[in-house]
Amino acid sequence: MKITRILLPVDGSRMSDVAADMAIDLAGETGTVVLLHVRRTVPTGLGQPNANELLEYLTKGAEEVVAHYRDKLTKASVDFQELVVGGDVAEVVANVARVEKCDLIVMGSKGKSDLEGLFLGSVTHKVLQTTDKPVLVVK
Repeated sequence: MKITRILLPVDGSRMSDVAADMAIDLAGETGTVVLLHVRRTVPTGLGQPNANELLEYLTKGAEEVVAHYRDKLTKASVDFQELVVGGDVAEVVANVARVEKCDLIVMGSKGKSDLEGLFLGSVTHKVLQTTDKPVLVVK
């Protein structure tokens, strides 16, 4: 299996940092990393100006998370593209992996909400159930 496109979903957790290091190693000099952060969605019934304020807040938080990994990938001289998408994390990860034609998903065993899963984080578990792509779970 030749790995040329790696999806790296990140949330700013320690496990995302470990996954990023693994993705950098796997990408080497010829692979591309698709850096993905999934932010919460803005409820449709929130109304204005609250919806815009929440979106601005969520976008700022997403940029802070992505900036850390952008720096890691840039320093490692790895080719990458970045995406910030709102929605259900596991569904977005599976959809982005398919649409971006990724060969592999590299993600942490648990994210920022460690208490949601017993052995694997609930998002990681759901991704494993919903994607047909290989998933490398790091811890």
